[in-house]
Amino acid sequence: MLERWTRLVLRHRTVVIGLWLILALLGAFAGTRLNGHLTTSLAVPGSDSAKADEILTNHFKDNIEGSFTVLYKFKNATKAEIAVMKGQVASAAKVIPGARITQEKALGGVLFASVGTTFKLTDAAAYTVRLRESLLAVGLTQALVTGPPAINHDVTPVLALDLQLGQIVALGLALLLLLLMLGTSLVVFVPLIFAGASISLALGVVYLLAQKFLMVLYIPNIIELIGLGLSIDYALLIVHRFRRELIDQPEIEIEAAIVKTMKTAGRTVILSGFSVSVGLATLLLVPIPFVRSLGAAGLVVPIVAMATAICLLPAILSVLGHKGVTPKGFQGLMGRKDLMTGIFARVSRVVIKRPISIFLFSLTALAIAAASVLWLQVTPSSLTAIPANLESSRALAMITDQAGLGIITPNQIVIDLGAPGMASDPAVVAARTQLTSAISKNPEAFVVAAGAKAPYVDATGRYLRMFVIGHHDFGSKIEQRFVKELRNTYIPKSTFPSGTKIYLGGAPAQGVDLLDRILHSFPKTVALVLFIAYLVLLRAFRSLILPLKAILMDLISIAVAYASLVVVFRFGAGTKILGTYHLPQIEAWIILFLFAVLFGMSMDYEVFIVSRMREAWDRGESNEDSIVEGLAHTGGVVTAAAIILVGALSGLVYGHFAGLQQLGVGLAFGVLVDATLIRGLLLPSAMVLLGRWNWWLPAPIATLLKTKASPLREREARL
Repeated sequence: MLERWTRLVLRHRTVVIGLWLILALLGAFAGTRLNGHLTTSLAVPGSDSAKADEILTNHFKDNIEGSFTVLYKFKNATKAEIAVMKGQVASAAKVIPGARITQEKALGGVLFASVGTTFKLTDAAAYTVRLRESLLAVGLTQALVTGPPAINHDVTPVLALDLQLGQIVALGLALLLLLLMLGTSLVVFVPLIFAGASISLALGVVYLLAQKFLMVLYIPNIIELIGLGLSIDYALLIVHRFRRELIDQPEIEIEAAIVKTMKTAGRTVILSGFSVSVGLATLLLVPIPFVRSLGAAGLVVPIVAMATAICLLPAILSVLGHKGVTPKGFQGLMGRKDLMTGIFARVSRVVIKRPISIFLFSLTALAIAAASVLWLQVTPSSLTAIPANLESSRALAMITDQAGLGIITPNQIVIDLGAPGMASDPAVVAARTQLTSAISKNPEAFVVAAGAKAPYVDATGRYLRMFVIGHHDFGSKIEQRFVKELRNTYIPKSTFPSGTKIYLGGAPAQGVDLLDRILHSFPKTVALVLFIAYLVLLRAFRSLILPLKAILMDLISIAVAYASLVVVFRFGAGTKILGTYHLPQIEAWIILFLFAVLFGMSMDYEVFIVSRMREAWDRGESNEDSIVEGLAHTGGVVTAAAIILVGALSGLVYGHFAGLQQLGVGLAFGVLVDATLIRGLLLPSAMVLLGRWNWWLPAPIATLLKTKASPLREREARL
């Protein structure tokens, strides 16, 4: 089927290239409009915090993502002067249509005012500059504006700059390495063209998805990162195989060489695409919109890259022909006529001579590298890990210096009394007073605010809310413990009338719900994905043992990546050199996304190498010769692709956001270790030790898979 498809593409290559150019341009245009549809929401549907937030939105008219926070520092102000300042803030807020002051407090010499709007995050962010200018106009020259819209407004250009830096570094390094690998020929530009087309189209698809589904702020960075890595992987593999066909058979026609290439390397790309998709599909099964959006965006990339590989690449190679792919002058490391004498062939032969010692050395080194994972702690997010020079960040620093980190993200106890007017009932007033007094005695409670009027009571008198401000950041272990005490101790012991429903909302409760949902669903999801991956590789490798080995090695590379996060961010190793944050915990979404991406990329490298080994085995080569051939022909592709991807990740590592720094460091270490120590030493040594059992597939299972069995006795007889 792939052969017929390739011939069809070659027959209509001009139409294919033209169509793909149009799709890429449309995708790039859509990508420029994607930021307007992105969000930072960590909502957990169906959770206690989600129910609280629904009441706050519908009955208190709160809009957390569309609310600004204004901070103004003063000295020795009287009550009258503070009242004037509050009036100035209210007057300045009128510049935003429909805005209203939802909360005002003077704490520790700082006026703290919440300005609620009816707009979504990105629409509200557009009013950030106007609000700041309006505050200057009314005389509050030292006022600072923060809150989700202001943070979004301030960080978006910084994210874009980080993305551009990553692109420049990645493209420069990619071009240099492609020249080194492929030599001086036009074909070095093919992987970059391929990457540009894949990334543009993927951004366009995600833009369409964003019209209906929640998509998070980091998605453009993630798409470009994964898209570049996969595109160069696939392009290098196909280009390298195509050139080998031309080198090995100089008389072969271009169309025949392309068809033969796609029957082997093209099939490997399709298998790899499905394998990577299986890893990224993990995130779609986690019932949290934030996480699912990462999975949806990530899943689009390998599918688009795979489609581009089997459609656009054959057409481009057909246009280039012999002259376009043949190096002039420098031949490149992949240009040597006999790869069986290259460095990867020599390394594999050393491994074959000493499989036990190399296997034990590799496993020991990886165990040491992964040991720090035992100190891994996670947080839903962190307010302190954004660039300190932004106004929204300075505002956060001001209020947290005065009142503690918890002031920005209070807990909100939301009480549904069941009927209008119940808020003034004496029993309710007494219960509210009792709960307020009890919580205030907790050492973690900084402020407990409640009352009989707005903003503590809704217009109907049915709903109450209480603000409970802790001393610590909402993602800290102490604040997480405080949330659980509020839910499991204080609220159950409250004396509100029978039938009252009480929910705990706010960012700290939302963070706890997020972590609980992840811890509950992710292990089951991982188990399912590993099972599916095993079945996919079972069919691809036609072996019972190789898929299991591949999965175990993938898990090792993921453990090393997690450990690198602990070493760099918690222990602070290399912080001065890399400019990374020093944080006690890692953001939870990073753990999820690292698993999905690294599992997919590791499968990608495994499929590249083992598929070539399987080809040699099927031709009748011995187990050892198959190992040498597989590494000799694909080791360079895997190593080059990994180095290019690590270069692209440097743009994230040297960026300004903790989450993206953590993603960059984790992926860089994971990919580098996987492509070198694991695939270069551990994989071949394990396969040497397994020997003939690598290729074992009993007849009953082969029948189910509709493939040929690999019984060991028949193979031995044939050899």
